[in-house]
Amino acid sequence: MLPERWPDLRERYGCGGWVALDHCAHCRARMMIDGELFREIESNCWDASVRIADCDQAHVDMQVLSTVPVMFSYGAKAEHAHDLSQLLNDHLAGVVRAFPDRFAALATLPMQDATLAVRELERAMKSLGMPGAQIGTNINGRDLDDPAFAEIFAAAESLGAALFVHPWDVLGRRETPRFWMPWLVGMPAESTRAICALAFGGVLDRHPKLKLCFAHGGGSFPYTLGRIEHGFQARPDLCATHSTTPPREHLKRLYFDSIVHDEEALRYLVRTVGADRIAMGSDYPFPLGENPPGKLLHNSQWLSHSDRTRMLAGTAIEFLALPHRIT
Repeated sequence: MLPERWPDLRERYGCGGWVALDHCAHCRARMMIDGELFREIESNCWDASVRIADCDQAHVDMQVLSTVPVMFSYGAKAEHAHDLSQLLNDHLAGVVRAFPDRFAALATLPMQDATLAVRELERAMKSLGMPGAQIGTNINGRDLDDPAFAEIFAAAESLGAALFVHPWDVLGRRETPRFWMPWLVGMPAESTRAICALAFGGVLDRHPKLKLCFAHGGGSFPYTLGRIEHGFQARPDLCATHSTTPPREHLKRLYFDSIVHDEEALRYLVRTVGADRIAMGSDYPFPLGENPPGKLLHNSQWLSHSDRTRMLAGTAIEFLALPHRIT
């Protein structure tokens, strides 16, 4: 979700590269970066009443909000990204305050500066009442096990923050520009990159209580686990340099959303990680999302009632530590 309007960021920060929203038609706007079209969006991207109507139609009781990943602004000056993070987080917190029974929200953080990121995570959780944050799969090309981010993960574990990891600045984007391949091929690979970095790089070992959920069913990681596990065992000199924990063991620590778009893929994910580690995702309101949300879970008749209920609500409630109970 985005604010309907925000300040001219080029003017605010004195440099380019920022997203501007051009309200080009009724209930439509164009996200523009330095005059170039990034994406066209509709009012469901900023209007809470439209979202609530969509949720009612889809029988969704509560939606968890986060910013559009292009707004991460990891490549900007840290103080500018911090200021924008505050603006976006304050907006999301305002939406939650207005409709506390319908929305929760995850913060965005200026990940390029650990001190500022921790400061904003603390503010988001302690002052704004957010359960955690959404972060990208890499920060300016640096993997998440980079020592520059160690302070952030330590603080997230200490605060009990829920970190939702979404692919960003995906692998091979420049090499595979055709046929929407950055979204179809690059994003699943990018999530796999992030999980491998956190596991092989020792982050998961160092922070046993760190809560991480990966978008889009974990990308291609669960489905290439056999290859990754075999590589870990066959070449420990390359893969086990910072962690001796097998990747399959790390998998038990992670959460995933259910956006896999295929019943057999869902069946494999449930069998591999368990329903208690899978939360219904939507990717609302963008084209690769599921419409209506929960369609795959409802149509998968092989799921038990308890597993379906768990994935429709229980896992998210646990991951986000929300004060709700399944009835």
